[in-house]
Amino acid sequence: MKLYDLIIIGAGPAGITATIYAARKKMDFPVISKDIGGQAALSSDIQNYTGYQFITGPELAQKFREHLEQFKIELKEGEKVTLVKKEGEIIEVKTDKGKYETKTVVIASGRVPRKLGVKGEDEFKNRGVTCCATCDAPLFADMDVAVIGGGNAALDAVLQLIKIAKKIYLLDIASSLRADPIMVEKAKQSEKVTIYNNTKVKEIYGTNFVQGIKIEREGKTENLPVEGVFVEIGSVPASEFIQEVQKNEIGEIMVNCKCETNISGIYAAGDVTNVPAKQIIVACGEGAKAVLSAFDYLSKKK
Repeated sequence: MKLYDLIIIGAGPAGITATIYAARKKMDFPVISKDIGGQAALSSDIQNYTGYQFITGPELAQKFREHLEQFKIELKEGEKVTLVKKEGEIIEVKTDKGKYETKTVVIASGRVPRKLGVKGEDEFKNRGVTCCATCDAPLFADMDVAVIGGGNAALDAVLQLIKIAKKIYLLDIASSLRADPIMVEKAKQSEKVTIYNNTKVKEIYGTNFVQGIKIEREGKTENLPVEGVFVEIGSVPASEFIQEVQKNEIGEIMVNCKCETNISGIYAAGDVTNVPAKQIIVACGEGAKAVLSAFDYLSKKK
């Protein structure tokens, strides 16, 4: 089996930047990722990425892909990593399609949407239940929908749906919304939006497609007739495939300022780590640091 210098897991902002730096260093490596762009591709409006006063998530993801295509990258797109394990000096990476061996690895797998965990959520996934307004909002033209959550992701979904849906219920389990004030104000200005705080979703129901949700608020249970449910309650780190590295209480991989984990040769970057600022520009910088650290590690080995 071929032994790579490096394997990069993930092709979001951190993984893409890591890839560019590794290519420029002439390292021998593949990139394994289910997609290009990661969570950045799901954003509608990006206004804080250096060099662009405004760019959409899908547009930025396309820019990432175009940058990758400037190099001869061994890209294994659509492949899911299932295990990363170090045996001696060799790191084994298993996927749903094969097995690879490498001297170093950069884990830039990002995060995955958090689930509500209620009856009907899995049953009606892609049949009215979604976690991506950027992808799916146009499917709900002139329909009544519910957005679950109170952070920036939820308000971003609401602001996209204002132009498309007939009626939007914003349901938040907390007593007040946590999103940026300007986003909250824009939502409140729309006659289409009804905000329910201190509200818990109990069930999503329907036949072939979503027909409504059961909610609990002010001590009472009621039904909301909606045809779409946008689950926007945050995300969890995609780190389940590696058990050896140190993680914090929410599963983020612990790294130092060089993106090193507690295991030599294994690095992590971006939103999968404990780095506090979950921002595209921060993830890019961390991806660059991780590869520079891996290159330095290999240069000093006998």
